Amino acid sequence: MKPRWIFVALSVGLFSCSPDSQNAKEDQNTENASQEEVSNKLSLDLVKKRLPHMLDYKLGAEAFPRSMEPTGEVRQVPSKDWTSGFYPGSLLFLSQLTDNDQYLNKAQSWLPHIEKEQYNDKTHDMGFKVYCSIGNAYRLTNNEEYASVIIKSAETLSTRFNENVGAIKSWDFGKNKWTFPVIIDNMMNLELLFEATKLSGDSSFYRIADSHASVTLQNHFRSNNSSYHVIDYDPNTGEVVNKLTHQGLNTESSWARGQAWGLYGFTMAYRYTQNESYLAQAEAIAAFITDHPRLSADKIPYWDFDDPQIPDAPRDASAAAVIASALMELATYSSTSHEYYEQQASLILETLSSEDYVLDENKNVPFILNHSTGNMPKNDEVDVPMSYADYYFLEALLRKGVKL
Repeated sequence: MKPRWIFVALSVGLFSCSPDSQNAKEDQNTENASQEEVSNKLSLDLVKKRLPHMLDYKLGAEAFPRSMEPTGEVRQVPSKDWTSGFYPGSLLFLSQLTDNDQYLNKAQSWLPHIEKEQYNDKTHDMGFKVYCSIGNAYRLTNNEEYASVIIKSAETLSTRFNENVGAIKSWDFGKNKWTFPVIIDNMMNLELLFEATKLSGDSSFYRIADSHASVTLQNHFRSNNSSYHVIDYDPNTGEVVNKLTHQGLNTESSWARGQAWGLYGFTMAYRYTQNESYLAQAEAIAAFITDHPRLSADKIPYWDFDDPQIPDAPRDASAAAVIASALMELATYSSTSHEYYEQQASLILETLSSEDYVLDENKNVPFILNHSTGNMPKNDEVDVPMSYADYYFLEALLRKGVKL
């Protein structure tokens, strides 16, 4: 497979409407027109009041902030946790959003504690951990030491690629449930591979990322363009063995953050490859989300679109933040629908920036947003602040071009 050497700048994206989604958009014109002025006057006053807590959190090698416990204490995790990169990544975004080097310096003090993850071959989450932190640091500083970590991380992640399947294995646990699980979340780790090819000139990383996206496109999606969470493959033949969920309501339900990962992942994959099929899938996922009858008026999805407890089911601010960031990129690819996607993203950001979702300014924890849902089936991290909600929220603000 010969790589297509086309790389596009960070803040780009696209979405064109199917006939059905276009009709739905026309039906919403009146509502959208009334909301447009509000969405273009984003108030970030409450967000700004949270920022000192992002700087105040003390450095600790085994204390990356992940979420908040029911007791109000910070749930702290080591670098091997899939969420470790989001807090330093958020600090790096804040350095751009505020033009304040304190955030950059704080972020860089955490990065040495993540660098050892470049050798960790027990996980697919190399992009989340390394690229969201060290990758962003390289983007801002051009420090070649960070570049070498990115390349080594890509080499390590590549060891999980199976040629028969054409994809990267996600998990080593759960051997009684699956043999070669590939989760929709894994799309998010491909950016590290694409960037490693840019940095090293080694096209094998690009080939693996492109293959993984292609296989995911082929097998992960239902006819309505919603995504399964887990696809189990036979590692010897590459055949699909089973379709499952791990964090959704059930196998056939639409777990909200999973849909968000798919939207973001295929938008990003198009950025690097210019593969029109990836763009078309991003468009289709965006239509599924933004036109969904169970998407609430404030645009913040419930944790699973099929939860029978809606409207009393928990929301997921993290899914909303990922969707907003993805839509901001996707909009820049579209000549016909860019205003719609920018508007939808802006409406999400307006809600997330309100008192309904921003933590109280006096809560002394290194988080900005509340009301995310981690693993509802396990009743773990339900309706709490999350480091990755903040990360994608701040990235969406950066892509929107605002300042804090």
